[in-house]
Amino acid sequence: MADRRPPRRRRSPGEADPPGMAPRRAALRLVDAILRRGDPLDVAMHAAAQGLTGADRAFAVAIASETMRWMVDIDALIDGATAQILPGDVKSRAVLRIALAQLLALKSPGHAVVSTALPLVDGGPRRLVHAILSRAQQEEWQLPDRATLPLPTAERWSEQWSMNTVEAAESSWSSPPPIDLSFAAEPGAEEWPDALSLAPRHRRLPRGQAVEAMPGFNEGGWWVQDLAASLPARLLGAGEGRTVLDLCAAPGGKTMQLAAGGWDVIAVDASAKRLERLRANMERTGLSAEIVQGDIRSWEPGAPVDAILLDAPCSATGIFRRHPDVLHRIEARQIADMAALQADLLARAARWVKPGGTLVYATCSLERAEGENQIAAFLDRNKDWTVDPVRADELPDAIGPDDGGFVRTLPGLLADAGGLDGFFVARLRAPTN
Repeated sequence: MADRRPPRRRRSPGEADPPGMAPRRAALRLVDAILRRGDPLDVAMHAAAQGLTGADRAFAVAIASETMRWMVDIDALIDGATAQILPGDVKSRAVLRIALAQLLALKSPGHAVVSTALPLVDGGPRRLVHAILSRAQQEEWQLPDRATLPLPTAERWSEQWSMNTVEAAESSWSSPPPIDLSFAAEPGAEEWPDALSLAPRHRRLPRGQAVEAMPGFNEGGWWVQDLAASLPARLLGAGEGRTVLDLCAAPGGKTMQLAAGGWDVIAVDASAKRLERLRANMERTGLSAEIVQGDIRSWEPGAPVDAILLDAPCSATGIFRRHPDVLHRIEARQIADMAALQADLLARAARWVKPGGTLVYATCSLERAEGENQIAAFLDRNKDWTVDPVRADELPDAIGPDDGGFVRTLPGLLADAGGLDGFFVARLRAPTN
């Protein structure tokens, strides 16, 4: 298509917005914050969505999320429709990205997409944007069956794992994941009849339900938690009154698991805001834990403990299904930075375990540097620590330990049942003296 750009039209002062502009403007700000500043979507939401209603806020998040999920494929469509490639950082490309995400992924009405896209260009090539969106509708553009991973991610995962893993990842992130619930106690057989049971005290439900409206939310018998995220706490077993440190604990899924499992939990996190969510979750579920705000790079417990669960800060590339922005923000530099931090935290946490006690290390990352390589380096530095190999009978069906006795969940696991987040879990044993 020839790029015949007319004089750029700016909106006149006082010109009314068409209906539905607020969430689209917020979505555009979200995409800009993710791609230009590297902000996580949930962090960017605080500034981008101020003043929006709940429904508009949810729509803005949906637009931004689907833009991130399909951006490689959307960019290919845009580039195929222009005589000259639009620079990656111009507003017209950003507007086309969120407009095509609405049109092709969210199936929004075409007239609503076009009428709300053009004011967003604001002095840019409105005719070009209008022409591409019109062509998309006339030619009935379609997205591919699988959302293409960003090239750096695909190359990295192909090298670390395999091309089969890359293809499985593309399949799994092509749509949002189902809703997983963890329970304080095993629900009765007659409860949740339409839910899938993949493990004890766990149920899986189709996406599309408002969590707050689901049965038992106010009673607090369950919380939202992906099955993979529940594995680290499961590997500590029953607490029987012993003391466990849950480090980097907020928003509290693993804290609730441990408390429900009979552990005396000390939950530590550096973020006051995230701890507010943990306190709210504990209050709703009626579970108890000692909650401490502290940066574990400087904080220390009063005495050694029986067990530690270190759910370490990480690149979060393993939760790309529910946070598709992560694959557009995380590169090799951030992974290396997180691995260095994890090594520091692991070294400190190891000092706080009683002789013969247990340390479970976990990351929601698909990077070996934050998982297998991290533990290999720790064991090389600490010859008296040993691996406490995970047994197959400790894990849900279809999830097994690897040859090293660790747990690694990759894209493709439980694909027919809705998939899993990417996690690495290692269980280590402290020296006895």
